[in-house]
Amino acid sequence: MEPIKPSHLRADLYRILDRVLDRGEAIEITRRGRRIRLVADASTGLDALKPHPEAIQGNPEDIVSIDWSDEWRP
Repeated sequence: MEPIKPSHLRADLYRILDRVLDRGEAIEITRRGRRIRLVADASTGLDALKPHPEAIQGNPEDIVSIDWSDEWRP
């Protein structure tokens, strides 16, 4: 999308913000010869979860009775 001017943003602010949120479309605004980009934050909700492959997967009861005394170094 071509950059828009601040006056266009002001005139259609809510419609433009809805486009950014609903479609995930980035909007660029040109002001004083520089560009400002509006983007939706993708790190909300379940999308913010990051995989942890080192985490134990399975039944927690299986690890309750593990003897860790050889690993313990106080």
